[in-house]
Amino acid sequence: MTNRREFIKQVAAAGMVAAIPGQIFAQKGTKNNNNNSELIWANLLHLSYNMWEDHTPPPYQDTVFTGNDCREAYLWAHKYHPNLTFDKNIWDQLLVKMVGAGMNMVIIDLGDGVKYDSHPEIAVEGAWSVSELKKELKKIREMGLEPIPKLNFSTGHKAWLGPYQRMISSEKYYTVCKNLIEEVCSLFDAPRFFHLGMDEETAGHQQNHQNVVVRQGDLWWYDFYYLVDLVEKQNARSWIWSDYAWDHPDLFFEKMPKSVLQSNWYYASQFENFDNPLHEKYVKLYDQLEAHGFDQVPTGSNHSNNINFEKTVEYCSQVINADRLKGFMQTIWRPTLAPCFEKHSEAIEQVANAIRLKNK
Repeated sequence: MTNRREFIKQVAAAGMVAAIPGQIFAQKGTKNNNNNSELIWANLLHLSYNMWEDHTPPPYQDTVFTGNDCREAYLWAHKYHPNLTFDKNIWDQLLVKMVGAGMNMVIIDLGDGVKYDSHPEIAVEGAWSVSELKKELKKIREMGLEPIPKLNFSTGHKAWLGPYQRMISSEKYYTVCKNLIEEVCSLFDAPRFFHLGMDEETAGHQQNHQNVVVRQGDLWWYDFYYLVDLVEKQNARSWIWSDYAWDHPDLFFEKMPKSVLQSNWYYASQFENFDNPLHEKYVKLYDQLEAHGFDQVPTGSNHSNNINFEKTVEYCSQVINADRLKGFMQTIWRPTLAPCFEKHSEAIEQVANAIRLKNK
């Protein structure tokens, strides 16, 4: 595996050193995050939903969704909206359900849903103030849930960055990333983990974007290492989606630091006897990550069916060593809005069932 020190030698040979900001690859240890041996049972919830498209075509330009169908709410929310796509009452109810299900972590997709002190220009209308966020984090901890921040720095999910989404890999972009990561870590009072996203950075995943950006080769790794270094300097552990390895397995296992917590994801129902070779590739990445000694939090979803999460827990519990299996994450991929309350509730109940089966 290539570490940062080795990587800087590689880019030097390629004539890229002059472009590297100072201290990016500084070697710095992180605090020991392994003291908490409790298995993670996490749920990903969205404060911001401005991730998938960078503009708002008709007929999705209403500032508030007024329907009652979750599928329609999902399609509406996937477009960019300058107003917060979020219902606090639904959020509160889901947190209570999570506690009742035995879950212990909520990963909060922050995006442009916070009026950051460092970059208030990013915030959408209705975004939480930093004081509102801190108050909410205190409440979440008192409920017995561990709040973990997520900002997705993939260019496939860049709309939340506002004006900076068109400045990827520039000096200004690096400064904004630094400011946001440092502020969020402070707001979360030194979180154990920081989820950086980094998934689906392809042209295909941006087919509905007006501005398409894909970092390739050394540039992807350069920016990724920069983000990881920022997180480590805040004594947190970086956490990412692992799908870069689907199409670049050799590079991934050569260059990915073992310090980065991995979440491969697969949402279909077949875990054996595959009739789709892509599905087999996605599932077998769990095995490959284990073979290379990476810590994992496998990720399931009720996005497509209602059996995936339980089957994910069953499969990964068999193929991942208990020392490296840090827990599981449920992802609904629906906005935190009233029409999708039932979909969210079903996802939480699926986690409760998986917990009961694993604890037998």
